[in-house]
Amino acid sequence: MNQQLVSGYAPTQPAARMENHGTSMLKVAMQSGQDLFARTGSMVAYEGFVQYEPNPPAVRQTASQWLTGEGAPLMRCHGDGMLYLADYGADVVVLNLAEDSLSVNGTNLLAFDAHLNWGVQRVKGMAKFSGQGLFNVAISGTGWVAVTTRGTPVVVDCGRGADETCVDPDALVAWSTHLKMKGKRSFKASSMIGRGSGEAYQLGFSGEGFVVVQPSEDSADRLRARG
Repeated sequence: MNQQLVSGYAPTQPAARMENHGTSMLKVAMQSGQDLFARTGSMVAYEGFVQYEPNPPAVRQTASQWLTGEGAPLMRCHGDGMLYLADYGADVVVLNLAEDSLSVNGTNLLAFDAHLNWGVQRVKGMAKFSGQGLFNVAISGTGWVAVTTRGTPVVVDCGRGADETCVDPDALVAWSTHLKMKGKRSFKASSMIGRGSGEAYQLGFSGEGFVVVQPSEDSADRLRARG
């Protein structure tokens, strides 16, 4: 085979624990003692010796909070080698937390270091605006997290100005948990924001931190329970 045909797609030497291989694949450098939680079924390839434990006890215990009627779709990965993860061609965004905390929509969560603190939390103040409650996965500590988005996202630094950053909740992927958040109604913008023809609602963020927004408003993917 002509090696030049595949040279542009060949794996490269890892420069970090987690990094992108293209826009839609995550490459994880696995080492013994550095376990990983990943979305079940997201493994597309691996090199070396990597093992998987689907729905481990720690995940089953936390899953009872999801109120979805199913187990949390996570597996524990461990071993030595190179692990490649993907989620149906969705874009992958890699984040490196440094004693920080992040709130992620569960369906957008691809992988995170197992030593990080995590749990399921209800997003307060959402139910009265949308008629539904919103449940996210809160992750904190120092380590790596990978999320997926439907299309190329925008990551907005909320600390750059005094104005609020307002986001359609159905397009929201993740945000720094120390940001101040409040729900907002908007009658005038109802024809421009969201897909409904009635009253629009948004989430307003302010303070030091960032929000990740995807170019999609598909609310069917969100972890919701009736409030």
